Amino acid sequence: MANIASAEKQRRQAEKRKARNRAAKSGLKTALKKARTTLAGGDADKDTLASGYSAIDKAAKTGLIKENTANRYKSRLAGASKRAAAEK
Repeated sequence: MANIASAEKQRRQAEKRKARNRAAKSGLKTALKKARTTLAGGDADKDTLASGYSAIDKAAKTGLIKENTANRYKSRLAGASKRAAAEK
């Protein structure tokens, strides 16, 4: 247990950040899963891809994921879209 006021404040801030990051990460995973299942189901359209890209870009902009990770996610999503379009 922290005895110093600044250490106590730092602990409180870390808890808030952890909760915020955890919620945002979960939201990103949900958005990606929704986009992937929609593409895999054959209902591929530009809106699905755009919403996936938007979620990834927002996560990268806020520092939740790194820029290279965001680019990798977008590339994989684009590949899945391309494969889904080719199967039609």
